[in-house]
Formats: sequence, C-alpha cells, structure tokens
Amino acid sequence: MTSTRIQSYDEQTGVTERTDEDERAEEVQREDEQVCPECGGNVTADEEHGETVCAECGLVVEEDNVDRGPEWRAFDASEKDEKSRVGAPTTKMMHDKGLSTNIGWQDKDAYGRSLGSRQRQKMQRLRKWNERFRTRDSKERNLKQALGEIDRMGSALGLPEEVRETASVIYRRALDEDLLPGRSIEGVATAAVYAAARQTGAPRSIDEVANVSRIDEMEFKRTYRYIVRELSLQIQPADPEQYVARFASELGISDEAERRARELLRNAKRQGLHSGKSPVGLAAAAVYAGPLLTNEKVTQAEVSDVAQVSEVTIRNRYHELLEASESGAVPA
Repeated sequence: MTSTRIQSYDEQTGVTERTDEDERAEEVQREDEQVCPECGGNVTADEEHGETVCAECGLVVEEDNVDRGPEWRAFDASEKDEKSRVGAPTTKMMHDKGLSTNIGWQDKDAYGRSLGSRQRQKMQRLRKWNERFRTRDSKERNLKQALGEIDRMGSALGLPEEVRETASVIYRRALDEDLLPGRSIEGVATAAVYAAARQTGAPRSIDEVANVSRIDEMEFKRTYRYIVRELSLQIQPADPEQYVARFASELGISDEAERRARELLRNAKRQGLHSGKSPVGLAAAAVYAGPLLTNEKVTQAEVSDVAQVSEVTIRNRYHELLEASESGAVPA
C-alpha cells in the first residue's frame, strides 16, 4: 500500500516530505494532550480559577492560564463592537487624536526609582524631539493651540466631554476649509464652543462664553456668524427650559420649584411668548417665579448673578410669565 505524501517548505532545511502516518501521529499526540495523564479522564478548563483540571480525578493539569478574553462585559452586539483591548480610544479633542506617545516628566522608571543624571538628560532630549515630531507643521501647531483653548473654556463653563468633542470637530472643519485666515485662533475656538453647546442641548449664554474667552464680545459674535454661515451648521434657537436645570442647581431650589418654573415656560411657549425674547432672560424669570410660587426665598440679585442677566430683565419677564399663566389662553 502506497502512503500519501504531503510536501511543506521549511526555511532552514528546504523542502521536506511528510507521510500520512506522520499526520496521524500528530493527531494522536494532540488527542493525548486533552486527557488526564493520571487516569486518562477528560480534561476541562476552569476559567473561573484559571486552571485546567481533570473531570474524573480532579488533577490540576495546568494552572495560571492566560485569560485571552476581554476584561469588560458587553450585554449586546453594539456594546461588544464599541469596546476593544487596543488601548485608549481615539478622540478629536487632541490634535493627533490621542495616537501619539507621551514621555512623563517625573524622571522615574517603571518601579518609581529616580533616574540618574545621564538618564535624565537623555529623557529630556527625547521629550524635546517627541514634542517636535508631534507638531511638525503649522497646521498641527494651530490645532494643538486651539484644542487646548477649547478644553480650557469647556472646563471653565462646566461643559461635558460631548460638547468639547463636538467643538473640536467644528474647529477641525473650519481649519480644513481654510476659514481661519484673517481670524484669530481664539475667536474661532470660542465660536466653536458656543455652537457646539447649542447643538448638543447644553447651551451657554453669549455673556457666559465671552467671560471665559480671550477675545472681546464683538469679535466673538462676528466670528460665530461667519463660522455658522460658511459651515452651514444647523443650530436651532435655544430652548429656555434647557437653562432651568443648571440655574436651579446653582441656586439650590427644590424640585417642586423647578417643576413650577418649567410649567411657566411651557405655558409661555404655547402662547408664543418666547418669540423674540432672550431664552436666558425667560429661564431666569421662571427660576425666580418658581420658588415664589412654592413659598421659597430667592432674590432677584441671586438669580441675576447666576444667569448673568439684569434684574430689570428678570422683573419684566417675570410679569409676562405670570400674565401668561393667569390667562392660560392658547391662540387659535
């Protein structure tokens, strides 16, 4: 009987020939590895303890197995696709999207021991060249400065990471479409933060954004109108209710007072009272009226400091909200 021969290439020895008897021998060897060496019973993997044990006699064949599965839990397919074991996720909030290497400034090794003088000098040179390679051209330096400014303003305004990410995307679009010549980096960054806050439903007033910006208010407004127009950003008018939660939290009013404030605003919107009015002024007046209707003490000066609108505006909008609430008429 002629045996079947299988050829395979080996880089060191060249072409070698293997018979089907060799293949069967390897299969038998692999099968032997799956049985207990003591009793010949079936071997199973105990993933909870990281061991390979015999199901018959309990012999531990192998211990400290490497768990090659994920360290996180996923409850559906979408969660599983979003999570991976390849490091931190990329982000638009960094000019290199978080894919670069950072060399720490602690001058310590992995065990926390201080480096010697020669090693410190070497690390200093590596940091210098690493920083130069991270920002190799003017566009990357521009982006690095702008994203740092966006992060600073977002932190000062208490904006969530979602808003800062959106602002970074808006600035990148402006940079790619060459909208920056003739305008300052700080101006476009400020406009991107304001537009992103409006788009994501966490709006801030123009005064609030201008207070943390490094440009004057007129330049901010002019740049914002230009960016919105050139990028065709779809930004809806701000809803006064979007300001209520933040104002109520800063004033420390009760949930009942906040609920009454929202009711006043909804009633005013049904009657069209919000048209042509500043949403911040309406929200401030509602937050002032809500506690008064629930017998809580809040002064106009306190609301004015939180909302950054004048007390005169609060009084005027307050009377309009109460009149709309008393009438309760919905126009046909």
